[in-house]
Amino acid sequence: MSLQMVSTVSNSSLIQPGFSLLNFDGHVFFFGQKGWPKRSCPTGVFLLDIKQNELKMKPVFFSKDSCYLPPLRYPALCTFRSYARADEYQYIIHGGKTPNNDLSDKIYFISLVSKTNKKMTFQCIEKDLGGDVPEARYGHTINVVHSRGKSMSVLFGGRSYTPLAQRTTETWNSVVDCLPSVFLIDFEFGCCTSYMLPELQDGLSFHVSIAKGDTIYILGGHSLQNNTRSPNLYKVKIDLPLGSPVVTCTILPGGISVSSAIVTQISDTEFVLVGGYLSDNQKRLACNTIVLEDNKIEIVESVGPEWTPDIKHCRMWFGCDMGKGSVLLGIPGANKQIIPDANYFYILRCKGTEEDKEEELITQTCSQTSSEDPGDSTPFEDSEEFCFSAEANSFDADDADTYNEDDEEDESETGYWITCCTSCNIDINTWVPFYSTELNKPAMILCSGGAGHWVHAQCMDLSETMLLHLSEANVKYFCNKHIDLNKGLQTPQKVVCLKKPPMKPLRKKKTIKLSTSAKKSFLRRLFE
Repeated sequence: MSLQMVSTVSNSSLIQPGFSLLNFDGHVFFFGQKGWPKRSCPTGVFLLDIKQNELKMKPVFFSKDSCYLPPLRYPALCTFRSYARADEYQYIIHGGKTPNNDLSDKIYFISLVSKTNKKMTFQCIEKDLGGDVPEARYGHTINVVHSRGKSMSVLFGGRSYTPLAQRTTETWNSVVDCLPSVFLIDFEFGCCTSYMLPELQDGLSFHVSIAKGDTIYILGGHSLQNNTRSPNLYKVKIDLPLGSPVVTCTILPGGISVSSAIVTQISDTEFVLVGGYLSDNQKRLACNTIVLEDNKIEIVESVGPEWTPDIKHCRMWFGCDMGKGSVLLGIPGANKQIIPDANYFYILRCKGTEEDKEEELITQTCSQTSSEDPGDSTPFEDSEEFCFSAEANSFDADDADTYNEDDEEDESETGYWITCCTSCNIDINTWVPFYSTELNKPAMILCSGGAGHWVHAQCMDLSETMLLHLSEANVKYFCNKHIDLNKGLQTPQKVVCLKKPPMKPLRKKKTIKLSTSAKKSFLRRLFE
């Protein structure tokens, strides 16, 4: 084994505990940032470009027919191959935590549909299930088994929030172990069935599961109820005859009491187990080789790498399987006291020296593909001791295909997460969609007051009907601060009243006073 530190040219604060890695044709993709994606990469999926020990993150794209895939931490993830097209595979993603700490119960299929030197395009499809649908959870595993020409996915373990009926003020956000049920998921028919096995008594999370043929081996894991790490090794066998599936479980000797370990596949029958925790305050620095042959499992201790002092003395570490026998490990930057919000990363290569050189060449040229399934892995446990910002604000732009955030407008002035007014309460870490038209960022509207500025529609107390009207109509809007400058909305248009000419008033009759002699003269002439 060899351990090598990589320098992060792009913003490494996106990579936090709970992330996942996808390996497509030798390309490694990052998924599961802690905060909501920014405009710089709305998909939240990045290509990890590692060249000359430098790690760069490049945004990828999704096809137009894709569904929205939120950034999920601690999901269950595995590869899925079909018998019809064995050279192509997809990733299955289930559950996980959203940036709002909500738990997801959805299942996604993600595949690489287009690849060029400048652009990677994914397709994401959400699958609907019926029957015994697994509840929302995180820290669990999912695998694919093959039996009698059929394939099924097997889901087990994890944690979820306390049921609503059992919550109190003190335990409102508490998590509990999910029931130790084994879920069989048939994606061809969209149905799911749960099984309770007598050998599985306690719920487990952050365990390791390895699938080989029709058998799944479950190793380690942490139980919240007992606050223990299981020393058992479970062998779950799934038989898929023409009728109902048959699920059996056997407890084998030789287990390892560990949680949050990572497993990576180095050959068709060999896996390497690395990392994890022996207790809440003790990391596990030993490594093991797992051999699966002839329906048997053998776990032997192997020689690990020479861990650096920073890794030995840090209280926590995290990482994920990169595929092809490599693991990406990270430690918090606070241990070095140089850049408070930065993490430091290492690549652990579990193959031999010659294989490492060949693997590095394949990774750089991407001229060959691997027929091996990247090993299933579960990331390290979440730690509340460290809380990092997940904003991407310093993408490197040395290469033409690397995203340059400076090309966009300054998000401190025109971004979605600005403080638009004195009463603004929109925060990137706590925001949830308010309008039905919102997805992963808040709706904004331009105020025409002064030089013009953007405000959040929610902060302006706009109804959804009015917001839709303003977005469709060519009218000006004035925020609450500038409403006095132009009362109300400039719609509907002012009706110009027709001017009517005023009627001329009648002239008053003049009264003429006559003298007595004039009156007599007038009467004399009147009666003559």
